[in-house]
Amino acid sequence: MSNKVITFGEIMLRLSPDNNERFLQATRFEAVYGGGEANTSVSLSNFGVNCSFVSKLPLNPIGQRAVNSLREYGVDTENIIRGGEQIGIYFLEKKTSQRPTSVIYNRSGSTIATAKSEEFDWEKIFKDAKWFHFSGITPALSDELAQATLQACKKAKEMGLTVSCDLNYRSKLWSGEKANSVMSRICEYVDICIANEDDAIGIFQIDTTNTEGKEKNMYTAQLLMERFPNFKMVASVWRYETSITTFSLKSMIYDGKDAYYSKEYSMHILDYIGAGDAFCAGIIYSVIKGYDLKRAVEFSNAASCLKHTVSGDFNLVSAEEVNHLAFAKEGNEVER
Repeated sequence: MSNKVITFGEIMLRLSPDNNERFLQATRFEAVYGGGEANTSVSLSNFGVNCSFVSKLPLNPIGQRAVNSLREYGVDTENIIRGGEQIGIYFLEKKTSQRPTSVIYNRSGSTIATAKSEEFDWEKIFKDAKWFHFSGITPALSDELAQATLQACKKAKEMGLTVSCDLNYRSKLWSGEKANSVMSRICEYVDICIANEDDAIGIFQIDTTNTEGKEKNMYTAQLLMERFPNFKMVASVWRYETSITTFSLKSMIYDGKDAYYSKEYSMHILDYIGAGDAFCAGIIYSVIKGYDLKRAVEFSNAASCLKHTVSGDFNLVSAEEVNHLAFAKEGNEVER
């Protein structure tokens, strides 16, 4: 079996006002493409992993530009279905100092959200693949996509693939009750879960108020693995402000016995959209490469850290650059 990775989700058009302006000021918008699973695909491709993105896009120039944005970085687009009329769009007002990020979605009725589950031939898609990855955003888009995701997970397990899921709860897409119902069935087929405390609370209503003296991320992971004994590991990444202009980033992997923590990075953020997806790519790459869990959490955390330095959704860094940040004994000296 090859190391081919299949990802499944929506790629969207992202429009942001120039120069960190507010929506009310904007007369020009920067246009880039991205979405959870697409971002993960590009990261993996930049790491040298054969990756194929599954979605549905309109057969028009905007849909083609989205396809081209993936092809530019070597992502296989053969399994993208073409049809429908509209690509999902989101407007992003970037965080600046104390002003928080603001997002306005225009994705209702997008081509992928109106796709039918029978349009995806998972046996054909998974041929020669090793891994299947998706996020909780995909089944939240429609009942048909929830069914398609469940079918994909069942077929992936039947064909011997590793299945990973970034829970990625979005309250604007579905209620906690609906998410709990759908994701409880899907997660029965998941091997590796990427989730933070907010995801676990939002989807599964897990109570993390009393951690019994344990570190909160490990405690959350323990509760998730108790609920889903099929999980082989739970990984999480978190970020918090240390001042008006600086943030800290740290990650953890829990395998049911031990928790492995990364070192902490202090950073100035250029663009944090896609940082969680970069972390997912780091986890997938690390497992495929056979890294032990301590090395895996350091690599994945460094991948997420570097994404904060790259504008746009995609993490345009190589595995060598991630390894240098994660494991070089010296600091970020000038490359000569």
